[in-house]
Amino acid sequence: MTAINSTIPVPAKRQQSRAWKKMKRNRSALAGLIIVLFFAILAVTAPILPIADPIATSWGAIRKAPSAAHWLGTDDLGRDILSRMIYGAQASLMAGVVSVLIAVVIGVPFGLIAGYFGGWVDMVISRVTEALLAMPFLIMAIALAAFLGPSLTNAMIAIGLSAMPIFVRLTRGQVLAVKTEDYVEGARSIGLNHFDIMTRYILPNVFAPIIVQATLTVATAIIAEASLSFLGLGQQAPAPSWGSMLNTAKNFLSQAPWMTMWPGIAIFLVVIGFNLLGDGLRDALDPREA
Repeated sequence: MTAINSTIPVPAKRQQSRAWKKMKRNRSALAGLIIVLFFAILAVTAPILPIADPIATSWGAIRKAPSAAHWLGTDDLGRDILSRMIYGAQASLMAGVVSVLIAVVIGVPFGLIAGYFGGWVDMVISRVTEALLAMPFLIMAIALAAFLGPSLTNAMIAIGLSAMPIFVRLTRGQVLAVKTEDYVEGARSIGLNHFDIMTRYILPNVFAPIIVQATLTVATAIIAEASLSFLGLGQQAPAPSWGSMLNTAKNFLSQAPWMTMWPGIAIFLVVIGFNLLGDGLRDALDPREA
């Protein structure tokens, strides 16, 4: 067993240390990490921040421009946009992360099984995956969300299921490349069962590209959640969501442009942050990069 473990190309601790050093040299990746951490901290600390109630209305402060009392202005019901933006970050980030977790938890095992066993198992899983990939991601998410019903939970399930085929195909391709390595053949030669080989020797060595893809997919999931909320299929009123805020703001573009501006900027920054972070992780975890 010791001999088999020693044949794995790069020990985990050394690989993590090398990846972090490369990440620190990548300014765009660090910028993406800072953006993501900023919004994550806002979302987590929202309940303890000294901000207004995000669903409290004020008929005397309808569509007020940014001021000292309301830093980002108010909406059509007099609600403070800053507080709604901060609480809306909870919905958007949670939708992005939970949706991707659903996609990974379902997609990775299917990809692992298809790539490892091959044959008719691979053929069935691959054909179903290709059929799902033939449908546009957002159209499939909208169809599933409409079928399940409008709510943030159902939107996350719809987005996760729509993103799942990406992880099936990615995992299958990585497993096909790894399963012929010497350390995998050595594990087979000493009589380890298929489950141990897949989970102890194959999965750890294909997880790096899965992490990168998951980070990039979070950005896509956030856009999808905003789109579903904009269409009324995501977070439901009066709970705040960047997508639903845009849906309301579209009716007041000329009277209150700030209602549209802030949610749009937030979505743009978070998506850019996750994309920069994902690109940085791709470079850091690539063993071919020095």
